[in-house]
Amino acid sequence: MVPRCSISSNEVQLFKSFTGIQRIAETRAFKAWFLDQFGVLHDGKQPYPGAISTLENLANLGAKMVIISNSSRRASTTIDKLKSLGFDSSLFLGAITSGELTHQYLQRRDNAWFAALGKSCIHMTWSDRGAISLEGLGLKVVENVEDADFVLAHGTEALGLPSGSTIPMKLEDLEKILERCAAKKIPMVVANPDYVTVEARALRVMPGTLAAKYEKLGGEVKWMGKPDKVIYKEAMTMAGVDASDCIAVGDSLHHDIKGANIAGIHSAFITGGIHATELGLSNFGEVADSSFVQALASKYGAYPTYVLPAFTW
Repeated sequence: MVPRCSISSNEVQLFKSFTGIQRIAETRAFKAWFLDQFGVLHDGKQPYPGAISTLENLANLGAKMVIISNSSRRASTTIDKLKSLGFDSSLFLGAITSGELTHQYLQRRDNAWFAALGKSCIHMTWSDRGAISLEGLGLKVVENVEDADFVLAHGTEALGLPSGSTIPMKLEDLEKILERCAAKKIPMVVANPDYVTVEARALRVMPGTLAAKYEKLGGEVKWMGKPDKVIYKEAMTMAGVDASDCIAVGDSLHHDIKGANIAGIHSAFITGGIHATELGLSNFGEVADSSFVQALASKYGAYPTYVLPAFTW
């Protein structure tokens, strides 16, 4: 029995399970493909088997491809990362990351919410993965919560210092700082809404976990990236397409698939990413039980058009 799902509140359809992208590409000529990176194209350390050739096959069919990622890093850094992993960057129109959106909104301040934000921030960033630069944003990084106008969450490994260096911190220590920030009722901007990501077949905690904690503490959070439809609208503008002509591919039901649902576009759920363990999968390319996928989709309230074990042709 094929599980039922919907891409909007008014449209109910059956999701289709395939073993590869080819059937989708050849039966439904989507003009643009919006691709997540971690858990779809690579695991942070190396490309997934078949991912590079699948991109080439899509390009040969004339598909426009845009990377849409909840990475807290700038778009240029994301493209450089893909190149370092062996991907041909010329196959992509570009990349739109939550980190890029955050940088632009903080820099332009043409949005009323960001215009009222203030300039002093508590900065939660990366340490082992490399700290995020705030150069060009005119921000003042502070260590004391009493001096902060807002919290900026780029990472989950360290606290940024006014000097630009960082102090490595455990997640629970950052959460204690958030408790003081929430008591002061200052807002948070989260530059990576993911809760976890795949890294070398393990799951790593992402800033979305801090943001969820902050909301539970009563704090106000501005989520920059998926599942908010702004990142999909930016991708549609970049590709010059409307919602009916594009498809999003991702491994997160809560972020990638729900975001596609909100944006009103079709989606392909890759089961071998962050939900692999929940679906009882242990090997690359292993096919998930459709009833498990149905149950998980219902749990997250996120409904894919297509389901595939991996981003292969």
